[in-house]
Amino acid sequence: MTIEPELIWIVVYVTIGGMLGCLGAHLLPVGGAPAAMGTATGIATGTVQIMLGAVVTGLFTAATVSSFSNNIWLVSLAGAVGATIMIQVVMFMANVLYAFGCGVVPVSGRVAVDPITKAPQTAYKTPQTDGHGVPDVVFISGTVGGFMGGFGGALMYFALLFYANFMYGTAVIAALSIFVANAILAAYNIRGTTEGYWDPKFKKMPKALIGSFCVSVLAGIVVMLATIALGGGA
Repeated sequence: MTIEPELIWIVVYVTIGGMLGCLGAHLLPVGGAPAAMGTATGIATGTVQIMLGAVVTGLFTAATVSSFSNNIWLVSLAGAVGATIMIQVVMFMANVLYAFGCGVVPVSGRVAVDPITKAPQTAYKTPQTDGHGVPDVVFISGTVGGFMGGFGGALMYFALLFYANFMYGTAVIAALSIFVANAILAAYNIRGTTEGYWDPKFKKMPKALIGSFCVSVLAGIVVMLATIALGGGA
């Protein structure tokens, strides 16, 4: 049996997209229940939920662009921009709520001085807490994470739509399913709260990427076999 080049690209793009999703999740500001009480930095939700929310938005923009263009870079960048805008709006609104609802200043709980703006952090942090809101360095990390996650999700969607010849809805659902598996790997690494790139937990990221590679390759092979079995589409 001869395997068409398009089928190989499915595995390649799904693998790259899945790993970008896992990496992007490590960069997001995850706060969970502590953030809901204003006692930790980040967004008051879990790793999978915040990453999935960003990617769903990115897939909306990617699907819109894919309706009139089959350019892989255009579709993938559309997904990245959509996810980035979504996560930026969420982080901005979280800061508005923290500042005017809880009366706390967005400060990091991991560093004494913001690595980007060089603004002091410790003096504005409430004692016995792990920071507040989404400080500058966390906002930048979350922006990069949203961009990577959205790009990865849209890349998988493109491969499923144009190479596997899935229907629009099937391609979106399949891309999200693969993405969730990779986000869960990141969640096991993070285990609670994280400030993204500047958080000590980010050092565990390489281990998650190894797992992400294995899961994504397997998912790509399953999609490829499904495409062959269904005669080139689903």
